[in-house]
Amino acid sequence: MSVEIDHSGKMALVTGAGAGIGREIARWMGRAGAAVAVNDIRGDKAQETAALIADEGGAAAAFADDLRDDAAIEHLVADAVDWGGRLDIAVNNVGMMAGRGTARFVDMDGAFWRDMLDQNIVLTALCARAEALVMMEQRSGAIINVSSGETTRPSPMMSSYAAAKAAINHLTWSMAVELGPHNIRVNAIAPGTTLTEEVKRAFPPGHYDAIVAATPLQRETHSEELGRLSVYLASDLARCTTGQLILADAGAFLSRTRPPNLGQEASMEAL
Repeated sequence: MSVEIDHSGKMALVTGAGAGIGREIARWMGRAGAAVAVNDIRGDKAQETAALIADEGGAAAAFADDLRDDAAIEHLVADAVDWGGRLDIAVNNVGMMAGRGTARFVDMDGAFWRDMLDQNIVLTALCARAEALVMMEQRSGAIINVSSGETTRPSPMMSSYAAAKAAINHLTWSMAVELGPHNIRVNAIAPGTTLTEEVKRAFPPGHYDAIVAATPLQRETHSEELGRLSVYLASDLARCTTGQLILADAGAFLSRTRPPNLGQEASMEAL
């Protein structure tokens, strides 16, 4: 007997899927048989992801919407449903950190905080709301919110980012309670340090090795591993799983050690 995950006949919407984690989640949804609506603010990147899925034999369409606009969120979900006919899986991956998310707590003014909260918890909540309304009519669906391993441990220079992502954890729990009676499951995944090409280029010398050494598994997280995890959580194999925060961080939350120089601004900007 073999156990396979088959999302054939399902439609998945993945936001922020133009690169990195979002792209790999979209590709793995396609590999599992789902038709994939690929969203990214950068239309060319969304097209690249859709083309990769098509090259692997899947069905995909690119949607270039700037989800910082509330109306664009409604527009995206409506267009995705028009294209795919339904909405079975939604992965809310849009968020931000990079240079804007790394600063000393005392240097974060009101504009900084509002920007961080708007583009993480608020944007995720509004995407999930639009998706849930469609799924409630269907009486079925799975929503996956992308959180962060930073929510499980305090890190210098990242208080606003970690707080905004921690709010996504609680949102996920609340959504699971409210949407469960409609046969909609809601879970969150929390990546550890995920070494995209951009992050690799930004790391100062020795920082990569220090992060790997600080995890129990002595390794980093790969984007494709978040793709596999998302495919599982959206499947019937996880049909009794809702309201969960699933860490994919190589056990980093268990470690109380920090890489050297982690408190220096140059190092944190690389994360």
